[in-house]
Amino acid sequence: MDAYRLKLFVEETSLYNRIVLGSLLPAELWVHLPQFFQTWLRNYIGGVFLYLISGSLWCFYIYYLKRNIYVPKDCIPSRRAMLLQIGVAMKAMPWYTLLPTVSEYMIEHGWTRCFPLIRDVGLMAYLGYLLIYLVIVEFGIYWMHRELHDIKPLYKYLHATHHIYNKQNTLSPFAGLAFHPVDGILQAVPHVIALFLVPCHFTTHICLLFMEAIWTANIHDCIDGKLWPVMGAGYHTIHHTTYRHNYGHYTIWMDWMFGTLRDPSEDEAKKIT
Repeated sequence: MDAYRLKLFVEETSLYNRIVLGSLLPAELWVHLPQFFQTWLRNYIGGVFLYLISGSLWCFYIYYLKRNIYVPKDCIPSRRAMLLQIGVAMKAMPWYTLLPTVSEYMIEHGWTRCFPLIRDVGLMAYLGYLLIYLVIVEFGIYWMHRELHDIKPLYKYLHATHHIYNKQNTLSPFAGLAFHPVDGILQAVPHVIALFLVPCHFTTHICLLFMEAIWTANIHDCIDGKLWPVMGAGYHTIHHTTYRHNYGHYTIWMDWMFGTLRDPSEDEAKKIT
């Protein structure tokens, strides 16, 4: 990749650093740090804010403003349970945010197939590459998640931390990032692997990585949105109770293809009969 495009990547990440760090911290605390550490600090602060703000707003909406509408009163998780989930996520957050930091470092050095501007490839090519990127991510997260269950040491020492939340009254939006840090990183690694396989717009890649915090909050709120073929909370709640179904991330396609899909509407029908 030519030096001009690499310069655009560095200028963009530097701009994000100035916006976040310059707004929140005295200059003497960060301006002399190397670019890599500035980027990690920005990602860490951004990750913490995004997790806490999005989780708090969503919990306030579904548990208080819409109390007993989306979630029955006896299924609302306790404040203590949510605080424990926040504690697990906060311990892991410094490690989680290393992944986008390393990703940005590799992009800045031209090691990936990222491009800085949509006009570099054109809108139609951008949309086509984005679709392929999302398929790779979906496939990768499905199998990473499934192996975290199937390989017993991985489940015992990593993924079990997340699966202590296995009932509706223990699951909340804050459980979305309550993982062992290695587990959380492994499940996000397909986003980075995709950068080496398909051209990807840099800003889109970073946005998708951070949107994971909002998506995982959504699929842990136990509210079945019934929006086919989205792998929403109705499907994911089943995953937390059976441990053998619905490993997918954004959609149900991978579970359908590999025989692990369990539909929440079928479960409801069985309960009625």
